[in-house]
Amino acid sequence: MSRMKGVALITAMLIAALAGSLAAGLSWDNALDVRRTMVMLYRDQAIQVAVGSEGWVRSILREDAAQSETDHLEEVWATDIPALPIDSEAVQGQIWGKIEDLQGRFNVNNLIDGTGEVNEPFFEQYERLLAALGLDPALAGATVDWLDPDQEETIPDGAEDPIYTGYTPAYRTADRPLVNITELASVNGMDRISFETLLPHVIALPGLGGEPTAVNVNTATLEVLQSLGPNIDASTAEGLLQAREGGGFADVSGTFAPLVAQDLAQQGFGETSEYFQLKAVVQIDTVRISLFTVIHRNAASGEVATILRSLGTI
Repeated sequence: MSRMKGVALITAMLIAALAGSLAAGLSWDNALDVRRTMVMLYRDQAIQVAVGSEGWVRSILREDAAQSETDHLEEVWATDIPALPIDSEAVQGQIWGKIEDLQGRFNVNNLIDGTGEVNEPFFEQYERLLAALGLDPALAGATVDWLDPDQEETIPDGAEDPIYTGYTPAYRTADRPLVNITELASVNGMDRISFETLLPHVIALPGLGGEPTAVNVNTATLEVLQSLGPNIDASTAEGLLQAREGGGFADVSGTFAPLVAQDLAQQGFGETSEYFQLKAVVQIDTVRISLFTVIHRNAASGEVATILRSLGTI
């Protein structure tokens, strides 16, 4: 009889242990499900807040165009957006970011003209930019072949499908303008260090009615200013950066006419911009998202519109 009581007791203990383990597992799974749901909810809310900030930025750019005929780094749009609280019944968090003039960079899509041929003045400018950054100028030829519509290698530094299909994994050239500048990382000879060095100075823009986009000298980086002419060395570029402080160059044409390569004088530089990028960072609880938005401001009509969004990467 005592033996049966012992078995019954052990059985009861096992059942209690199993029930406790099952209850703990269910409780843990429920907590995870709740947390996943909250994270997804916070992420969706953060994206909506970031997209909503585009309207504010469009207003800033619209007002800037109405009040100023040039674009420079002393204007309101060029000021970093400080951390602003998000405080409502549904959302508590903060948002911060910045607006960048994309025409302060070299537009890689300028390398090919509307007929699919190499645009020589911009090709030479790109070679100078690579040299100013200490990168291999041969990357210019490989980039041209990535963009142009044919399969004829540019001599001597080109690279077409036969080279890329030999990689593991194999891939092919785009044979079209870049949509996102990160595509440049796929170009033959572009290693990680070269890409990260080049990235702050280049961009992929669609162009204005098929025409190349000009560099805004009021916002361009030192190396991009160097690329405008063969006689602009680092010291000269430093002097140019100092000369534009306090509201941009007083006389852009007079300053750059003697310096800029003749073929670039008409279309290679200016003092206004149409393409800007908003980087908006939103944090709600432990969830943080980054939204990169390319905004086009039409110089003729003043209309401002979002043309590209990228979540988490440029």
